Amino acid sequence: MTNEENRRSWVKLQLEKIPTGSRVLDAGAGEQQYKSFCTHLKYVSQDFAAYKPENLDSGLQMPAWDYGKLDIISDITAIPETDGSFDVILCTEVFEHIPDPIAAIKEFSRLLRKGGTLILTAPFTSMTHFAPYHFSTGFNRFFYEHHFPRAGLKIEVLDYNGNYFDVISQELQRMDHVAIQYAKDKPSWLEYRALKMVKKMTARFSSKEKGSTELMALGIHVVATKAER
Repeated sequence: MTNEENRRSWVKLQLEKIPTGSRVLDAGAGEQQYKSFCTHLKYVSQDFAAYKPENLDSGLQMPAWDYGKLDIISDITAIPETDGSFDVILCTEVFEHIPDPIAAIKEFSRLLRKGGTLILTAPFTSMTHFAPYHFSTGFNRFFYEHHFPRAGLKIEVLDYNGNYFDVISQELQRMDHVAIQYAKDKPSWLEYRALKMVKKMTARFSSKEKGSTELMALGIHVVATKAER
């Protein structure tokens, strides 16, 4: 599966575990792509609602963007809800777009009830996208292991999305687009064949890998709970 397919499947699985009727905040909800997984929950969407790709042309941008009807429009580090007002917070592929992700972690801890759950995904490494709202290229496990406990959050699950070889394969997939845009050129027929061979090689290595995630991965998926005391 692709980076996005893996993430979507993982998020769906985590949300299915949440008890019916729980109040969930989709923080940085964007186009609310996971709302359909929350039909058994009391879903609340939040975003800063400022991304307009038609006015932007730096790095990777979406061809169009529709937030839909958001419940809360605010900064993610200052969400106008009372302490402990959510059973669950979902935050997917947002942290690289926050100038101060540590402040966001503290805000999530404030908003979660005791024993509440944080479901979070973010890239381990990423190219510039959604610029100028792109402030970090990614986060490794040590970021979460350092900052979550300091905010009263206990890591229950830490899963890698892909591995080193999957990152290389993903970037090879982009070669055509990037070469045309930034080199005004594209691979020759022979180079296409070579790229195809290299992609087969990375797939083979990926199927056999053991521990390359300590170097790099597509992303990290985390489930954490707020301390009961």
